[in-house]
Amino acid sequence: MSIVIDAHQHFWDPARAEYPWMAGAEMAPIRRAFGPSDLAPLLAANGVDASIVVQCRASLEETEEFLGIADATPFVVGVVGWVDLADAAVGAMLDRLRAFPGGAKLAGIRHQVHDEADADWLSRADIRRGLAAVFERELAYDLLVRTRELPAAIGVARAFPHGRFVLDHAAKPPIAAGFSQAWADEIAELAACGNVWCKVSGLATEANWNDWDAERLFPVVAHVAKCFGEDRLILGSDWPVCLLAGSYGTVKRAFDECLGKLGAGFHAKALGANAQRAYRLPSGGFG
Repeated sequence: MSIVIDAHQHFWDPARAEYPWMAGAEMAPIRRAFGPSDLAPLLAANGVDASIVVQCRASLEETEEFLGIADATPFVVGVVGWVDLADAAVGAMLDRLRAFPGGAKLAGIRHQVHDEADADWLSRADIRRGLAAVFERELAYDLLVRTRELPAAIGVARAFPHGRFVLDHAAKPPIAAGFSQAWADEIAELAACGNVWCKVSGLATEANWNDWDAERLFPVVAHVAKCFGEDRLILGSDWPVCLLAGSYGTVKRAFDECLGKLGAGFHAKALGANAQRAYRLPSGGFG
C-alpha cells in the first residue's frame, strides 16, 4: 500500500520565539506550542503515515531545530527550512545544515515571499543566486506567494527549468471573496512551466473560517487539478494553522472529497507519490 504523506505541517512555540504573522486576536486559538506529540495521534487517526515540517519564521535556528526534530521523529520524513537567499554564503549555510543531525532530511527551502514589500522579490539577482545554490544541492524550493507575486514566481520557474518548485496553498486564492479569475489565469501560466508542483493545502483558512465545506473549495481544487494534472498535486494539512477553520480530520476529509471527485488517480498520487517525487524522499521505510 502507498505511503500517505502530509507534505505541509508546522511546529512552533510562541513562548520561545517571535512569529510576527501570529499577531492579532484571530490567531489566539493557535498561539501556543505545537510539537510532534500533538501531531502523532492526528496522523494515526486519519491514516497519514508521514509528514514534512515547514518553516514558520526566517530563522536558521528554527531550521536547525526542525532537523533535530526530524532526526528524532521517524514520521517526519522531510524538512522545508529557511536560509537567507540574499547572503553570498548561502551555499555554505546549506552545506552546514546538511551536516547537522537530521540534515539528510532537509528537503527544501522556503521564505515568506508574500510578506515582502517588493512583489518582484523573487526576481532580484541576489535571490536568484541563492536559488541557484539551492538547486545545485538538489533541494526543492517552496513558493509561498499570493496572486500579487505569481508573475515573479512564473519568471523564476522559467529561469530555473531544472529546479523543483512547490507552490504552497495553491497561492492562497481569495476563496472567501469568490473565485478569482486573475488568480486562475496566473496559476495556469505557472503550471505550464512543468517544474512546479502544487500543494492542495491551506484552502480552508482562505475561505470563511466558520462557513465552508468541500463543495466550496472544489472550484479551486478543480482548477489546479486541470492546470497541474494528476502528477503534480500534493496533500498538505497546514496544521496547526488549519485549526482556525476546522480540525485536522475535517480538513483531511475535505481534501479526500475534493480529490475523490477528480478520480482515483488524482487522489492516490496526491496522497504521497507526488510529494516523494517533488521532494525526492525515500520510497519506503517510513514510520
